[in-house]
Amino acid sequence: MPPVFSHGDLRLYLLNLLDEAPRHGYDLMQALSDRTGGTYTPSAGTIYPRLAKLEEEGLVTKTVDGRKTVYEITEAGRAEVAARAGDLEGIEAGLADSVRLIADEVRGSVREAMKSLQADLAAAAHSERAGAGKPATPGGSHADDPRVASREQLRRADAALAEFRANIRADMRTHVARGGELTAAVVDELASALDEAARAVIRALHRD
Repeated sequence: MPPVFSHGDLRLYLLNLLDEAPRHGYDLMQALSDRTGGTYTPSAGTIYPRLAKLEEEGLVTKTVDGRKTVYEITEAGRAEVAARAGDLEGIEAGLADSVRLIADEVRGSVREAMKSLQADLAAAAHSERAGAGKPATPGGSHADDPRVASREQLRRADAALAEFRANIRADMRTHVARGGELTAAVVDELASALDEAARAVIRALHRD
């Protein structure tokens, strides 16, 4: 997945957020998540070193308020934000593009996984119908028993479902681990796709 912020852009964006109001570290992380529609939530290990660097440069100050450390922009920091207004506009535009790409990638992953699941389940249902229509051979061979064939296809369906669950779960966990966050829209789309797949399987099972 492409990074949400290019090199150096996160530093300037943090400064811009502090130009709006003093904030503590968690508040900055939450603000970044909100501004990116939940697709980017940086870790403390990403935010605090940059805040420390801004403090070293004299662009922000920090004060301890109870158990929280609050960061506030200095006049020098405000001057940099003002001087780089054009850069901030470019960051905002690039940020919107990156968020759209990440959302599209997650949705595409869900759709491809659902297509694979639907194909596997449809094939299993077709094989079950074909096996049920075969005449029994003399002696009642287990290989030709429709119930045996159905149980075999059921095992295939179980394996396909398990593989889908493992793959999509791994994709989502990787997305979140890289700083992204699953939005409600993506989860809603996943639920809708699962409902659609279930209906397709039920239709296939009851098709004459």
